[in-house]
Amino acid sequence: MKNLQHMFVKFSNHVAEIAGRPGTFILAATAIVVWGASGPIFGYSETWQLIVNTSTTIVTFLMVFILQNTQNRDGKALQTKLDELILTSHAENRFVGVERLDEEELLRLSKLLSERAKEKSERGAEGSL
Repeated sequence: MKNLQHMFVKFSNHVAEIAGRPGTFILAATAIVVWGASGPIFGYSETWQLIVNTSTTIVTFLMVFILQNTQNRDGKALQTKLDELILTSHAENRFVGVERLDEEELLRLSKLLSERAKEKSERGAEGSL
C-alpha cells in the first residue's frame, strides 16, 4: 500500500508539473481548435460533439483528483514549515495547528492579529516622532 501511495505521489507531481506548462495549454487549445474546425467535415454530428464532451469530461474528472492530491500535500508541507517557524521563534505557540480551526475561530484570530498589528504600528509611529 505504501509503495502504491508513493507511486501515486510521484505520478500526480509529474502530471501537475506537465499540466501547468504553457505548452500543455497550447496543445489543449490546439486540440479544441482542430476539433472545432473538423465540425463541417463531420457535419457537426452528435458523434463529433460526443467526442469532445466525453474527452474533456474524462480529463477534467481525473485532473481534479490529481491536482487536489498535489495541492493537499503542498498545503500540508507549507503548514508544517510555518509550524516549525512558530515553534522556533518568539511567536505564540497557540498558532500551531490553526488550520484545523473552524471558520469563525479563524476569523476571530485574524481580527485579533490585525488589531495587534495596528497597535504595534501606531506605537512604532509614535516612537519615531
